[in-house]
Amino acid sequence: MTIAPILPYIERADSDLQRAAVRFGGLYLVVVFLSSSLLWGLAGTDPIDSARGKVFLLSGAALVAALLTALLIRLKTLSLPMKTVLCFVLSLVGGVLYCLIDHAIYVFCVYPEPAIWDTTANAYNLVYGTSVYFGWSCLFLALSYSFELRDRERRLAQMREEAMAAQMRALRYQLNPHFLFNTLNSMAGLIEEGERDDARDMVLSLSAYLRTTLALDPLQDLLLEEEIALQAGYLAIERRRFSDRMRVEIDVPEALREVLVPSLILQPLVENAVKHGAGRKTGSVAIVIRARAEAGRLRLDVENDMAGGDPLPGNESFGIGLKNVGERLSRRFPGVSGLDYGRTDDGRFRVTLTMPFRTA
Repeated sequence: MTIAPILPYIERADSDLQRAAVRFGGLYLVVVFLSSSLLWGLAGTDPIDSARGKVFLLSGAALVAALLTALLIRLKTLSLPMKTVLCFVLSLVGGVLYCLIDHAIYVFCVYPEPAIWDTTANAYNLVYGTSVYFGWSCLFLALSYSFELRDRERRLAQMREEAMAAQMRALRYQLNPHFLFNTLNSMAGLIEEGERDDARDMVLSLSAYLRTTLALDPLQDLLLEEEIALQAGYLAIERRRFSDRMRVEIDVPEALREVLVPSLILQPLVENAVKHGAGRKTGSVAIVIRARAEAGRLRLDVENDMAGGDPLPGNESFGIGLKNVGERLSRRFPGVSGLDYGRTDDGRFRVTLTMPFRTA
C-alpha cells in the first residue's frame, strides 16, 4: 500500500516560516532603529552621532533574537499559555543580554577612560531590551500562527480535492452497472412471477440505499454502526438476487459501534465479496464483516467463501476497488493505516483494514 508522506509538508512549512521570520525580523529591527533614533533625538541626543552605536547594538540584538526565534520554532508544539510564558522568560533573558551588549559598547567607546556603571541607565536598557524582545516574540507568534493557519487551509483544500476524487471513484462502485442491471432484472423477474410485494420492497430498498450513499459528505466520517447499516442495506438487496444462497454474518462488538470510520470505506470490499463469492460459487456462500480493536487500532475484516480451486481475484474491477480503499486510507491516516488481503486457512478470501481508533 502506498503511504502518503506528511513530513515534506512540515519541512516546507518550517522553511517558509524561517524565511518569513528573517524578512520580518529585519524589518522589525529597522523600525526599532528608526523609532529609537527619533525618540532619542527628541530627548536631545544627536541621531547621527548615536547611529553607529545603535547599529552595533542592534546587530548584537539580532543575534540574540535569532537564537530566541530558533528556540520558539523548536518548541512550536507547546500550548499558547506555555508559549506566552516562554516568550516572557526569553525576552527577560534577552533584555539582560541587550543591557550587557549596550554596556560593552559603552566601555569600548569611552576606552581608555574608565567606564561608569550607571544602574538607572542600565535598568532602563533592561526594560527597553525586554520590551523589544517581547514585542518581537509576540510578532513571531502571530506570524507562526498565520503560517499554520495557511498550511492547514492548504492541506484541507488538498484533502477536500482528494476526497472529492475518492467520492467520484466510490460512486463508480455505488452505481456499478452490474449491480443495477442485476437488481433491475431481479425486480422484473419478481414482477413477472407476481411477487409484487417483494419487487416493491426491493425498489424501496434500492431507492433508500442510493439516496443515503449519494447524500454522504466525503469529508464526514461515519459511526461504524452507520457504515455497517449501509452495507447491510446493500447486502439485503443483493441477497434477494441470490435467494437463500447468500448468508451474511456481521460481528461488531457493541463497544465498537461508536468508532469513527471513513464513509463507505467498506463498500468496494463488500461488492467484491458478493461478486467473487455468491457470483462465482455455487451453493451456500457466507459473507462476513467483522470488527476488532487491536493495539489501539481498529481492524475491519471482510471475508467471503470462494469456489474450490478458484484463483485469487485479479480482474481490473477488483484491483481498482482495493486501490481505491488503500489510497483513501493512506491519505486519511498517513503512516498509521494498512490494507492486507489473501486466502485464509479455511479457503475464504479476506481483506483486512487497519486504522486509528477514534470515537465520536
